[in-house]
Amino acid sequence: MTTIASGSDTLTRDALTVLQPGFTGTTAPDWLLRRLGEGLASVGLFGRNIASTEQLAALTAQLRAERDDVLVAVDEEGGDVTRLEVRTGSSFPGNNALGAVDDVELTRQVAAELGRRLAACGVNLNWAPSADVNSNPANPVIGVRSFGADTDLVARHTAAYVTGLQSAGVAACTKHFPGHGDTAVDSHHALPRIDVPAEVLSARELAPFRAALAAGTRAVMSAHILVPALDPVRPATLSRPVLTRLLRGELGYDGLIVTDGMEMQAIAATYGIERGSVLAIAAGADAICVGGGLADDETVRRLRDALVTAVRSGELPEARLADAAERVRTLARWTAAAGAADARPPADEEVGLRAARRALRLTSAQPFTPLSEPPYVAALTPGANIAVGEETPWGLAAELSRLLPGTETGTFAGEDAGLATLAAAGRRRIVAVVRDEHRHPWMGRALDTVLRTRPDTIVVEMGLPQAQARGILHIATHGAARVCGRAAAEIIAGE
Repeated sequence: MTTIASGSDTLTRDALTVLQPGFTGTTAPDWLLRRLGEGLASVGLFGRNIASTEQLAALTAQLRAERDDVLVAVDEEGGDVTRLEVRTGSSFPGNNALGAVDDVELTRQVAAELGRRLAACGVNLNWAPSADVNSNPANPVIGVRSFGADTDLVARHTAAYVTGLQSAGVAACTKHFPGHGDTAVDSHHALPRIDVPAEVLSARELAPFRAALAAGTRAVMSAHILVPALDPVRPATLSRPVLTRLLRGELGYDGLIVTDGMEMQAIAATYGIERGSVLAIAAGADAICVGGGLADDETVRRLRDALVTAVRSGELPEARLADAAERVRTLARWTAAAGAADARPPADEEVGLRAARRALRLTSAQPFTPLSEPPYVAALTPGANIAVGEETPWGLAAELSRLLPGTETGTFAGEDAGLATLAAAGRRRIVAVVRDEHRHPWMGRALDTVLRTRPDTIVVEMGLPQAQARGILHIATHGAARVCGRAAAEIIAGE
């Protein structure tokens, strides 16, 4: 491809404006600051960019010194998917815990506090909430990121989350349109497919998005999924029938459409990120999210050049690119005005813990006596979900250690996990922590082994509670955030 000389012409600036790239490091590299001066209007932050709230505030100030209306985006769902607290685990429960409580005012309060903390750090666009209806319990990527499997519940909590987040001046980006809940494939790895009739999609998948649009969501994120009832050829992110005809036309949405990460294999391995980005803008997307795995100036240059070349060749209408760029600038103006209004909600530091406590579901065949001696915590650990990341800790060993000093822990996986747990625990009481037992047969067999020998074992499910509750006490937390672990540890220790 011919390299396009950078400059101040409108076409080149528009091509930069529609990109939302990431970068490495905890300070802005020179190339990123230079691109902001050339027209780049958005930056995506990930866990690798965040060391502390103070550092994050300094980073966003550095970006705004170059461009005062820059959109600073982050993937901060709370719960399992956190970037603000990537190294400690979130102080907010995720969507499934909020759905389990089913108090829309609580959901609004949680989102408002999360938005307040983001705004205080200079973040003004959040790639959240997930409006996916988790109708397939085997879904490997959504799970506890969804409010639940009931469409009406998901719809009302999506609307409450959007309202709460935007009350803090942070734009919500409702995802993953037209709905990623009924998939058994992770789009980070391959292209999922949803084979249901259009009327099912309308009644189930689209209802939460309608609620989000009615609540005024400022952005919507597309999904890298193939939905043959809507478009039998191209995934939603690249589909004009999905983005323009359905989302813009039938649903009447006029805000920003953001793609999911273009480096995800559902797009990168089938179309490539340059071709995929051109197709996405042509289909009706306004902003290209890239940078979860690709985060350098070369990527930005390649995508800018691909868009400019597509316009010059006639493949991409220049008016479509200009419209996309203007929608980015419109959102930037909204965030600037919302930030200047300084009408952030009052701080509510404990709302996450209150929500996590209310989300607990306890099952016990007999009265439970809290532990007074330090137990052995066996974490039966599945492979990491890419959306969550391996760097975010989960479980409750740290919280139990605080309440019951001397608590020990180990991590186990595979067919010998049960016997290994028994050997490691010795005579100590066992707390077995699982995550989506229903999706991992080895995990169920490990619990069988442990419970046959040690029926006094406490079981804590920190994923979707689909498997049968068992153990002398079974605690379902509906998420694996740090605050969920704390709430469960309080029950175990009798706090």
